[in-house]
Amino acid sequence: MKKNFWKIIMVVIVMLTLAACGGKSVETVEMVKGALTEAGLPDLGGREIIVAVENAYPPFNYIDTKTGEPGGWDYDVWTEICGRMNCVPVMTEASWDGMIQAVSEGQYDVAGDGITITEKRDEIVDFSNPYVAIEQRLLVRKDETRITSMDDVVANEDIVFSTQFGSSNYEVAVQFLPEDRIQAFEQFPFAVQSLLSGDVDAVLIDEKAGMGYLGVNANDLKLVGPSLSSDGLGFVFPEGSELIEPINLALAQIMSDGWLDDVNMLYFGPEFVDPSAE
Repeated sequence: MKKNFWKIIMVVIVMLTLAACGGKSVETVEMVKGALTEAGLPDLGGREIIVAVENAYPPFNYIDTKTGEPGGWDYDVWTEICGRMNCVPVMTEASWDGMIQAVSEGQYDVAGDGITITEKRDEIVDFSNPYVAIEQRLLVRKDETRITSMDDVVANEDIVFSTQFGSSNYEVAVQFLPEDRIQAFEQFPFAVQSLLSGDVDAVLIDEKAGMGYLGVNANDLKLVGPSLSSDGLGFVFPEGSELIEPINLALAQIMSDGWLDDVNMLYFGPEFVDPSAE
């Protein structure tokens, strides 16, 4: 985690430096160079920021089964960012299917949800700088002996493989398997529940999210095999959004002062227990 963290720090510093040298809209420049909060970041004047989240992608977001309240990494991070920038995050539930398109159309100011930065998505939306690096891994049942890597899945047609439709995990999956061998679900909780019940044998998932499920299912599930893809995650904005530069500054600050490292350990570390599965 530390190794990836410092890699991300360097990416952010380079990207911010390049952005400072490039052309920015007058409106964005004025926002960055205008009033600052006590944290030394652009003061957003108390504006509401509509943040799209799925509320079904732990540990990034979920609904606590005991309290009925939403929570997760996205909630903590946006609360911290807005606390430093004088804004109000309005966390708004949205389905994953169509979320990126909805942001591109301006239905939301930004999307959380642990979205992988890809060239295809960048064609219709703009991304923040990456806030964490993730690996894609296979999640299987603890007693599974047939699967140690993706090669085992490819070679054995009896293995039922699954992931979330429309995700970057699905895009990686089709590089290895024909689509008719992929049982795709609308949400990862459905895929994981099918894994637990024995209806599927392996789920391709972001390692960080997989660790979230291990928090409450450590006796039933395990992550196996090498990473199938290493990607950065970023917040998604409508193209040309005036919020991108200020949010990038906030991300750089919470990275450099260690706050993001601490919250990542809270949600992505071995002690995390998924409140939506208790």
